[in-house]
Amino acid sequence: MNKQAETYATINIADLPLIDFAQIGETDENTIRKSLDESEFVIKWNTEPRFITDGSVTPLEVMTHEQALVLMASAEWSEPIDDGLVNAPAQIKL
Repeated sequence: MNKQAETYATINIADLPLIDFAQIGETDENTIRKSLDESEFVIKWNTEPRFITDGSVTPLEVMTHEQALVLMASAEWSEPIDDGLVNAPAQIKL
């Protein structure tokens, strides 16, 4: 799939049983990206899934690839990395 052409959506976690994974880019509930509080998850598609067009599932937000990247980098979706290296001064030996 061309990521730039895909449409992304956040969905309420309560709607997870209504998702037909054959219609989206993820293969099963183990491959979806969940928010840190696990109240929402993200799906992607090239052709709008039937469960959305028929009203069975209503997305919380519909996004482009770029918008989804911004969302995934937010505090609600990504934990800060504390590896001791971020913003640490470089150690240069002369």
